[in-house]
Amino acid sequence: MSDLDTLKAEIKKLSARAMDAKMNLHDLSEELPINWDQILPTAQKAHEAFAELEKKRAELKKLEAA
Repeated sequence: MSDLDTLKAEIKKLSARAMDAKMNLHDLSEELPINWDQILPTAQKAHEAFAELEKKRAELKKLEAA
């Protein structure tokens, strides 16, 4: 598999992880005020997942432009 294909596969996995983190945050918000103390750790996980996804998307864009 080429570097491009490997990166695309990684982005697909990261995208699924980011969407899962987003849904966890969404579900938590619907249950408030129950588990309010989980807001920060859940939001941090979502932030980290989307930050990593954006980083890999930028790498892909750079690789495709080369």
